[in-house]
Amino acid sequence: MKIALASDHGGYRYKQAIKQFLDEKGIDFTDFGTDSEASCDYPDYVRPAAEAVARGEFTYGVFVCGTGIGVSITANKVRGIRAALVHDVFSAKATRAHNDANVITFGQRVIGEGLMLELLAAFLGTEFEGGRHQTRIDKITAIEE
Repeated sequence: MKIALASDHGGYRYKQAIKQFLDEKGIDFTDFGTDSEASCDYPDYVRPAAEAVARGEFTYGVFVCGTGIGVSITANKVRGIRAALVHDVFSAKATRAHNDANVITFGQRVIGEGLMLELLAAFLGTEFEGGRHQTRIDKITAIEE
């Protein structure tokens, strides 16, 4: 498993916590930026990270901004990305199991750090179920064509 990380200034602290979590779990990652809490624009970091996930260079992307909304919208503009903004464990698991999401996004100003790490663990630990869900993924992919 290899993770692409990206954040803006509003998600920088959580991205640092995610890096520590991944290090502790022995999960490989690349940090696409930003590298501080100085004001910046999340598309500058999310786009290249999402494109790398879409190319198959990374298993998943984990992107953070203040609300998680902007990074989610940006990631979903990249063909092949299925990014989900989640706030609960059920959704974190369901988006992998049913939607085969390859990106999870978080809002640093919306949820607590402990919950965010719990959601990340649930996402990373859940496999896509395929079957009837694959038909839906195929239909989503067809929209991109």
